[in-house]
Amino acid sequence: MPEIISSTFVLAVNDLEASKRFYSDKLGFKETLRVDGWSFLSRGACKLRLGHCPEAQPMSKCQDHSWFAYLHVQDATNLFKEFVSKNVEIWHKLADKPWGMREFAIVTPDGHRIVFGEKIA
Repeated sequence: MPEIISSTFVLAVNDLEASKRFYSDKLGFKETLRVDGWSFLSRGACKLRLGHCPEAQPMSKCQDHSWFAYLHVQDATNLFKEFVSKNVEIWHKLADKPWGMREFAIVTPDGHRIVFGEKIA
């Protein structure tokens, strides 16, 4: 069966420059390509394409469906500390879950939520 070898999340953002700064300065992503209306970013295996959509309804208005990714990480504890030190808005604090994951979640300036999880040994 063919395998999925990578993934890229495509997000509509109201202010491309502000969102790009957030992902770069606060979350440690690097911009790999810039084309008209788009910023392509990556950190490790996670790739993002931010699309400038100034008229799009912000995800903060869609509370029930505003999270877009569950990212499996190594060392969730130190990643959580990294983001807290950069004043990233925390949606759910770091906690061990009954399904065997250590997780936390953040909120982006556009209202998207991202969950980060590490399998508990």
